[in-house]
Amino acid sequence: MKSIWKRRIIQAFLVQRIRKSNKNLNVSSGKISEQITTFRISFISFIKDMLLMALGVLSAAFGLESFLLPNMFIDGGVTGISLLVSELTSLPLSLLILLINIPFIVIGLRVIGRRFAIRATIAITALALTLFFVKFPEVTQDKLLVSVFGGFFLGAGIGLSVRGGGVLDGTEVLAIFMSKKMGATVGDAITIINIIIFSAAAYLLSVETALYSMLTYLAASKTLDFVIEGIEEYTGVTIISEHSQKIMDMITNRMRRGVTVYQGRQGAEHHQNEDIEQQTIKNIDIVYTVITRLEISKLNNEIEKIDPNAFVIMHSINDMRGGMIKKKPIEY
Repeated sequence: MKSIWKRRIIQAFLVQRIRKSNKNLNVSSGKISEQITTFRISFISFIKDMLLMALGVLSAAFGLESFLLPNMFIDGGVTGISLLVSELTSLPLSLLILLINIPFIVIGLRVIGRRFAIRATIAITALALTLFFVKFPEVTQDKLLVSVFGGFFLGAGIGLSVRGGGVLDGTEVLAIFMSKKMGATVGDAITIINIIIFSAAAYLLSVETALYSMLTYLAASKTLDFVIEGIEEYTGVTIISEHSQKIMDMITNRMRRGVTVYQGRQGAEHHQNEDIEQQTIKNIDIVYTVITRLEISKLNNEIEKIDPNAFVIMHSINDMRGGMIKKKPIEY
């Protein structure tokens, strides 16, 4: 009964919204249903993003207050700059994170867009407020454990926030800006920024602290990649073969993976005919599939059995959705 009333309320709201946008528009049931579906998907997506950012803020705050801050360790990026300034000036970390990230949010507004800047502002402000009002206990003073687990929780927090559409650290925004201005890659720009930060830490704090901080950064970056890319790392495989039908049957029946087949044109061998070089072009089916990295060896072996001369192209996929990603169940 509650779901019916919710649907009626949403329907009435959308009808009024459509009529205001165009008074002469005849509102059909199909248009209303489309609007309801769009509103529902957007609302669920917004709630999911906010939950991910909330979990990210809590994880990052826990890593900072329970591990890094009590032991004077820093991280890379804007967070590392905030930690370093906090150690040298005794200013609150929550205030520094908020202030130092402001220029990067402005850059993000210009380089990426308003939606990103708004969500980044929400996430960074939430982190600053959490650090100010919530007090997490110190877990350990062991330097190795502090480096590894402090980086783990901080990286997990940043990764969850990124999956929610926001950021807790503006380094990536600066890196994108530098790559456009200087022509360097984003990875090179991040490396340059972190070299400057850790060099300053070695000079202002100590070499030992800088080395442990580098270990913290490595743990955070690996955890960040793990959270963003997921547990399973997928690989896209493009297969060009004369026996495309057999390969497609093998992938769908033996490996129980989905395939996409599209047509291409293949250049055949060159033939000499009265001193004139000719090249025949023929159509061929190209097979594309997505598998996990653990299945690469099996796929290569199966292709080798069908066509040793098949041309196989593989590339990593950072993220994906939709389609038949998981294996098909075996039908009995």
